Amino acid sequence: MTTPPSTGKRSSRSRPTRASKALREGQNRFVSIWGEMGSSWGIPRTMAEVHALLYIVGEPLNTDQIMERLAISRGSASMSLKSLHDWGLVGRAHKRGDRKEYFRAEQDVWQVFRIITRERKRREIDPVLMALHDCRDVTGPRAADLESCETDVESHNDRLDRMIEFIELIDSLADQFVSPAGKGLQLAVGLLGKAV
Repeated sequence: MTTPPSTGKRSSRSRPTRASKALREGQNRFVSIWGEMGSSWGIPRTMAEVHALLYIVGEPLNTDQIMERLAISRGSASMSLKSLHDWGLVGRAHKRGDRKEYFRAEQDVWQVFRIITRERKRREIDPVLMALHDCRDVTGPRAADLESCETDVESHNDRLDRMIEFIELIDSLADQFVSPAGKGLQLAVGLLGKAV
């Protein structure tokens, strides 16, 4: 009995399987890298991984799909999605005929980094700047009984003023990055790229 000639169907079936495995592996690696980066920035790793998954998949997923894909609890998924939604990195989406709630990540990379910059500024730069101004008030013009060590106070204030000036410059740059027009970050990156 002779074997029938190959029609090529078998190899065409195995290609999508291999491609889908490669795609899933690539997505998993991205999620892992983004989670690591997020945790080094002080963002909870699970929150960063949920964002990464929604971004890299590029289509809305529901909570059950996220839990299954990342092997996380419903509580972790829900808290991460709430935080991501509060930040503006994730929006809700609905699928016709499906009562489950779906979530979609912002796909514009520049917008993603504007949002992250805004949140980091709010959580890190703003409190430091406020604390530095409070610190400066201790030895400011209204402070009493500082005549005895006036030179030391002036030197202290000078160092503190230079630090405040630097942080205010960073704050001003961050404001440009997160502006509603959103061109500041792209412009800065473009200028830095040309300078290098």
